[in-house]
Parts: sequence; structure tokens; C-alpha cells
Amino acid sequence: MHYNIALLPGDGIGPEVTAQAVKAVDAVCRRFGHTVRYGTGPIGAEAIERCGNPYPEETHALCMASDAVLFGAVGDPRYDNDPTAKVRPEQGLLAMRKRLGLYANLRPIETFAALVDRSPLKRERVEGADFLCVRELTGGMYFGEKGRRDNGDLAYDTCVYARAEVERILALAFSCAARRRRHLTVVDKANVLETSRLWRQVAREMEPLHPEVQVDYMYVDNAAMQLIRDPKAFDVLVTENTFGDILTDEASCIPGSMGLLASASIGEHTSLFEPIHGSWPQAAGKNIANPLAAILSAAMLFEYAFGRMEEGRAIRTAVAASLEEGILTEDLAAEGKACTTSEVGDWIANYLKDNH
Repeated sequence: MHYNIALLPGDGIGPEVTAQAVKAVDAVCRRFGHTVRYGTGPIGAEAIERCGNPYPEETHALCMASDAVLFGAVGDPRYDNDPTAKVRPEQGLLAMRKRLGLYANLRPIETFAALVDRSPLKRERVEGADFLCVRELTGGMYFGEKGRRDNGDLAYDTCVYARAEVERILALAFSCAARRRRHLTVVDKANVLETSRLWRQVAREMEPLHPEVQVDYMYVDNAAMQLIRDPKAFDVLVTENTFGDILTDEASCIPGSMGLLASASIGEHTSLFEPIHGSWPQAAGKNIANPLAAILSAAMLFEYAFGRMEEGRAIRTAVAASLEEGILTEDLAAEGKACTTSEVGDWIANYLKDNH
């Protein structure tokens, strides 16, 4: 098969980790007889510097014309430290999600046997943890009306959800649960928020349509505690945009590093695959960032965009082998034993080439 992949390396460490994911994609394509063509587009701070738009039309056209998007990260301290900035790198990510219709973010959380003792949580709590977070991605407070009044002294951000938005993300979550261990946890704040009450109402209405799935409901503050107290109790967790953003970053401590967590954004047009970590500008250009989340995102690309499960498993096997062999960047390695970003990428690519 031939595939067209849009590369959006973005800011900070994005270009470095994306380059390692490309090595894995190329190695898998050679191994399984596929061909791939890449197109590269600017996004985030880089795009602002080039044309004043964090998600320019040329990048959108590239994404729409591609079979999948492999994305790095956006973010730059020049904008983080300037509260008056009218255009920000993160606006490019939000615009891309909206224009591509990327309404669902899938974030798998699983532990690796070789790293279970690197988690800040006790081994008995995290060993065997394996769940999927399904985060709604194009609604809620991030996209609601926002602004300031009273000479800037009063600020507001509005959380809005329509029934159709809630139904489609819940339908996907039920489908994911049916393919896993048939347990779905709906996370909301229905005791306080009207939008959460709509979520819970719709979820209860959909329950009879999926009798094979056990459904429970959890307030977001309790969910934040239970993720740490008993992560193995979860199978599929579904929630709205803001809650999902916070909970999935919290869950990154379960496997031991945010540098291990991949994600897929699924929607109406081209699907997008990205590591969940940010741009980490302090590490940019130092060749020290962990590329495994980007490489695992490439595995999800094969699985979710192309339906190539064997190719995805091959990448996951290579990543697990690299961890067993101690091929670790400084966030995971013992002092003095760290590999560089590119060394990890090269090792995994060579493993994919040599182990058929």
C-alpha cells in the first residue's frame, strides 16, 4: 500500500521526536512492503513567525490531502510569558482540531514491565494498569465564548455542549469499551455543572443500546483521586474537553513518564497522531527528549488510520524491547546511562529492520 502522511513537527522538541517517529514508520513500511510520501507543514510558533497564522491555509490543505497527520507539539515561552499576545501557538492546535473535525482524543495508559518501578506510585498499584481515556476535543470551555469586561478586571470562559456532540463521543466510547473489557466510566461534575448533567442524561439514555457494557459514573474530583488510588479499576474513561486534558496528564505518572504516552485524534476528516507531552522548549535542540510517545503515536497511526494492526504491534514490540534493553533517555535512565533522542530512534528502527 501507498500512504500520504502530513508531518507537522511544530515547536520545541516537536521536530526532534517527530523525526524518530518517521524512522519507525519508514522501517515498518520497508518491512511490510508499503510506500509512504511525506509532506511537511508549519504550525504553532513557527507558523506565526512565517506568516502570522498558527494554522495557515497551506497546512490545512496538506492535512486534508493526506491519509494521516503525524504531529509534534506547539508552544513557545515568548508567548507563554506575554499575556497580551493576541495570537498564540496553541490557537493553531485548537484551529486544527476544529477544522479537521477531530472530536475524539484517544489516550491509552499502560504500564511497561521494564519500567514499573519507575512510576512514582507503588508497584502493586500500577502493575498491570491498562485503560483508555476518551476525551471530547472540539467543545466545552476551550471553544466557548470567552473574553473580558470591566477594563479587563472580569474574565469569563463559557462551557457549552450540544446533545449531538455528547452523543457522538459517547458512541465512540461505548464502541471502544465493547472491544476491550466492557467497562465504561463516564466522568463529569453533574452535581454542579449543567453541561455535565446533559452528559449524564445522554449517557443514561444510551446505556440500553449497549447492554454488553457495564457503565458507571464518577465526579471528576473523585476520578482524579481514583486514577492514583486504583488505576487498575478503569477500562475506558470518557469525559469532556477540559476534564480530559487534566486527567490524562495526571495519568501520565502511572507508567512513569509523560514521554511514554501517545494519542490519536479521530474525527470527520484526516486523523491526527501526537505525543501528549508539550513542546518542552528548554530541551529543544539538546537531543535529550524521550521520543517513545511520538513513536507509539506512529503505532496508533497504523492501527487507527490505516487499519494495519500487525504494523502497529511491530512498533509496540520494538518499543518494549528497547525498554527491556535499557535504551532510555534521561527522564528514565540511571544517571550517566542515558541515550540521546536520536539513538533511541535509531535503535528502534534497526530492531524493526532486523526482527521479522
